[in-house]
Amino acid sequence: MTRTLILTWEYPPLIEGGLARHVRKLAEGMASQGVEVHVLTRGGEESPAEETMNGVHVYRVREPTRPADLNEFVAWVERMNSDMLAAGVELGDRFDFDVVHGHDWLVANACDHLAKRFETPLVTTIHATEHGRHQGWVDKHPQSYIHGVERWIANRSDLVIACSYYMREQICDVFGVEESQVEVIPNGIDPDDLQPSDDAELARLRAEFARPDQPLVLLVGRLVYEKGFQYALEAMPTVLESMPEVRFVVAGSGTHEEELRSQAETLGLLDHGTFVGWIGDDVLHSLYRIADLCVVPSIYEPFGLVALEAMASSCPCIVADTGGLREVVPSEDVGLRFRAGDPDSLAETTIRVLSDEALGKSLIAEAHEHLRRFDWQEVAEQTAAAYGRLLDQSPRNVP
Repeated sequence: MTRTLILTWEYPPLIEGGLARHVRKLAEGMASQGVEVHVLTRGGEESPAEETMNGVHVYRVREPTRPADLNEFVAWVERMNSDMLAAGVELGDRFDFDVVHGHDWLVANACDHLAKRFETPLVTTIHATEHGRHQGWVDKHPQSYIHGVERWIANRSDLVIACSYYMREQICDVFGVEESQVEVIPNGIDPDDLQPSDDAELARLRAEFARPDQPLVLLVGRLVYEKGFQYALEAMPTVLESMPEVRFVVAGSGTHEEELRSQAETLGLLDHGTFVGWIGDDVLHSLYRIADLCVVPSIYEPFGLVALEAMASSCPCIVADTGGLREVVPSEDVGLRFRAGDPDSLAETTIRVLSDEALGKSLIAEAHEHLRRFDWQEVAEQTAAAYGRLLDQSPRNVP
């Protein structure tokens, strides 16, 4: 039996973003297939230091609340890695691990040290890059530091896992990693996890944002520059000129939030929609169900989980023609694509879907079949198989 130690800076119930959900589903999927999975993560006073959850052994190091300032955050991450390294060494005294698997730069230092100590292969999943998030502008601290760590861990790893072919190309080009060292394993989705509220609550929620005769457009995600919400807002006046009854809702929070709210006010959009801020999964899953269209306007997107969640929730979806979104929406059968960063193209595509009921229904029907490509059990099986291929090779020689 393969025994893996996975390191991640977030794991349920501590959730900062999509990474926690990804690692949980991957870990549980591999555990159900016979891999002995141990997860080393961080936690607070409310979480047990050690527990077994759905077949996964979870260990948490207690860390102070993360700072909002990015410079302070980098120093905080370094301290977290020191604590994880110490905890990992103790785990190594209890278990013989076959693989160390880290997720993103946030746990890179601890992963590298532990893999060397245990004399195991090192696997790193890179979910996104600082170079991509900042459109290549990584010459100043702290972006330069994060970029440097990403480059270093990508080249230290025996195997890098990317969530899309787009990300593999970026990892190879930006970090100078050989293509043979990068394996593409997509993110997964479990439609059963996307449980909405009951019908009465859905009706109440829908009435909160739009009348039955008003098409409702959903924008959801982290409100940061690279997610492109500024282009969706810029497109809305054109949409409203053609379809005055359209309403929109923006769900999420982030560093770009105040700027987006100001933009919406300047464009005169606040009478046509609302910002709801950060929301829990229960409300998010319901929003997908009540919306008539979900728009994913990213200018940088390694994968595109929001698009999959919309599809799984029977909500028609349009996405920017960029990055991993091209693989999540590979054809017009399951969703439509518009030119990234182009408000006119976004507006045209929005109007096309909202004005064609038959098209919307067709997209929903085709998307459900398309989702089979992203089954979590398949993702877990591919990851476990990648472990197996590494272990079949000769042990790595680490100086």
